[in-house]
Amino acid sequence: MRLKKHYSSREVAALTGLSARQLQWWDSRRLFVPAIRSHRTEAGGFTERRYTPMDVLELQVLADLRRRGFSIPQLRRLLSTLREVFGVRLYEAIGDGGPMALLMGGDQLYARTEDGRMFNMERPTEPLLVIGEELSLRPLAARERKRRRSGTPRKL
Repeated sequence: MRLKKHYSSREVAALTGLSARQLQWWDSRRLFVPAIRSHRTEAGGFTERRYTPMDVLELQVLADLRRRGFSIPQLRRLLSTLREVFGVRLYEAIGDGGPMALLMGGDQLYARTEDGRMFNMERPTEPLLVIGEELSLRPLAARERKRRRSGTPRKL
């Protein structure tokens, strides 16, 4: 992925596997607002939404979670919990470089803070007591996802 200052809706759709209509719907419902929103031009048309590289990373993770069966209300709760409880944006919780890391175990999301405390994202104000390594957790990561072209057979 070539790093740019801003990405168009079409570019974001190609990188995330989301459709332009999904991005538009997510914006209208305030689930995920682009850095530069669409607005009416003097000629009567509309400008295209623009997304930052950090927005693209977050959308890649949200698209992956959506494909894994997470509902829109769950995604909304995740974003608000990260912001309101932990004071971070999603991109800061992707991988191991930020103040916390989001981990996935089965169909549950967990957060591990820099000081090693673990939280179930369903109950983020109650730290978990983790003994041993019974849970198989993997860090959430942003992955570029190319959309399949119609007529292209799926690999099994």
